[in-house]
Amino acid sequence: MVLGAGLLTALAMAIGILLARASAGLQANDESGIERINALLPQTQCGQCGYPGCRPYAEALLQGTAGTDQCPPGGEATARALARLLGSRGPQHMPPAPAAGIAVIDEPACIGCARCIEVCPVDAIIGAAQFSHTVIAADCTGCELCIPVCPVDCIRLDPLPGHSTQPSPA
Repeated sequence: MVLGAGLLTALAMAIGILLARASAGLQANDESGIERINALLPQTQCGQCGYPGCRPYAEALLQGTAGTDQCPPGGEATARALARLLGSRGPQHMPPAPAAGIAVIDEPACIGCARCIEVCPVDAIIGAAQFSHTVIAADCTGCELCIPVCPVDCIRLDPLPGHSTQPSPA
């Protein structure tokens, strides 16, 4: 009887060790999967997907709780690449196209509060507290995160050259 109990204990320990190793392997694979998904995302950290940044969105994609079509800055190409990587049949609908505009600050109206600087995910806004701010047009992704935080409404989104804000005729 003692021999049987000892044998059962040894077997339980061996199974426990195997499970622990398998679990560690799965965690490493999850991390690798998250990194591969994250590498396909535009890294604007804009939150337009409904998550606070690209990595949380990548985690949700891996868990299957997010769709591949939730990244407007990435557009159709990113949605299709994510679908390929995840082995899904693709997005059900394409995300809206990235904003065809850039943020513009009415500098004389700017009070220098720096709230826009704090929320810009790509550091496209420069300036100092109590001084007027400006947008580096080449870096702006048009995410619009700066617009609602401006207490004096001096930020707008202007269309990029060659893009119209009017719907095209049918």
